[in-house]
Amino acid sequence: MRRPLLGALTTLLLTGATVAGAGTATAASADAGAGAGAGADAKARPRAVDFAGTVALSNCSGSLIRLPSSSDNDPGLVMTNGHCLESGMPDPGAVITDQPSTRTFSLLNSSGNKAATLRATKVSYATMTDTDVTLYELNTTYAQIKQRYGINALNLSADHPVSGTPIKVVSGFWKRIYSCNADGFVYRLREADWTWKDSLRYTPSCNTIGGTSGSPVIDTNTGKVIAINNTGNESGERCTMNNPCEVDENGQVTVRQGINYAQETYGIAKCIGIGNKLDLSLPGCALPKP
Repeated sequence: MRRPLLGALTTLLLTGATVAGAGTATAASADAGAGAGAGADAKARPRAVDFAGTVALSNCSGSLIRLPSSSDNDPGLVMTNGHCLESGMPDPGAVITDQPSTRTFSLLNSSGNKAATLRATKVSYATMTDTDVTLYELNTTYAQIKQRYGINALNLSADHPVSGTPIKVVSGFWKRIYSCNADGFVYRLREADWTWKDSLRYTPSCNTIGGTSGSPVIDTNTGKVIAINNTGNESGERCTMNNPCEVDENGQVTVRQGINYAQETYGIAKCIGIGNKLDLSLPGCALPKP
């Protein structure tokens, strides 16, 4: 999983990579791996993607998101990984809802500079079963955030992503943007005791590191969030921590060392009702229930 900061720093030291000011590079200077996706991006005339609406957590990345059903006066929602939850990684099968929280997030502007501190009132939803997501409800509305800081939330797509789509993974923690394509989808992605369904696999140039967990994956054709970055196979091991493996419908296991993955987010839109409130009983909502 792409959370441990220690692992990220070790990687940087071993490879000789540098991070200016602990990660203050702009989108233009930090746009990594453009080679694999640049041709496709140019043909599709992609929308500009920057850091506006992303957030930095103490150990992860995340984003201020807006659902198709959200209104300006709804409390904002911040999305990150389930394994970034402040109380620790949820056990397999565990689902957390409506848990009080006062966690804070650094909201970034387009250049990657901190524009504000946002504060949660609760964990609306968190799990590492079938997917890897935490949703925090804020004490401020989208309208208040826009009025005070001039920043809009990122729009969450309600559609299943498409293979080959040019994407960008935007890390608020590192202030770094990775460019690649959606390489395909994985029936089951298994890491240690956790299993995720229908995961999105990146092409190799999205070589995400620790601290990028929770980063929004943005479709550059639409500018919408289609997934959330969560893991990658670091050392070629089979189905172990930090070494997820792919499992197909017949149980065949494939290991892809150096390849990274995200969890699709379109299903979240089917589980959020009026007022941005989680409602797992809504028609079509397939998120795991407590």
